[in-house]
Amino acid sequence: MPALRKATKSDPARQIAALPIKVKEDGTLQVLMVTSRGTLRWVMPMGWTMDGKKPWRAAEIEALEEAGAVGFVGTDPLGKYRYTKILDDGHGVPVRVKLYPMVVERLQKRWKERRDRKRRWFSLANAAKRVDEPELQAILERLA
Repeated sequence: MPALRKATKSDPARQIAALPIKVKEDGTLQVLMVTSRGTLRWVMPMGWTMDGKKPWRAAEIEALEEAGAVGFVGTDPLGKYRYTKILDDGHGVPVRVKLYPMVVERLQKRWKERRDRKRRWFSLANAAKRVDEPELQAILERLA
């Protein structure tokens, strides 16, 4: 995690995230969220950029590993948001996240992090109320 040690407010560490969505029969959108490992907050599937992988491909991998979501990820980010990652030693590190849209085709019954996380579908408006990051909240509200 060398990116964490070098991260500053003006040059934050970089992560990618998927915004897994589906269209309900009534035409409304829902977003799939997962619980974080440490705080059990509802978050988007996210992770660090991956060497040799395009960022949207890394977001697709994170959605599969963290939520068991399989689908199609767009190559253009919906936006960016910032948060502070709290490390094991209690220090906070600034992180900038690029958010990529993902249309979920199906959910796997068994996935890599199923024992560590819960997953749940929310309306966009309800998802916006559950996240702590103001910039992510604004993206969700805009989509709603």
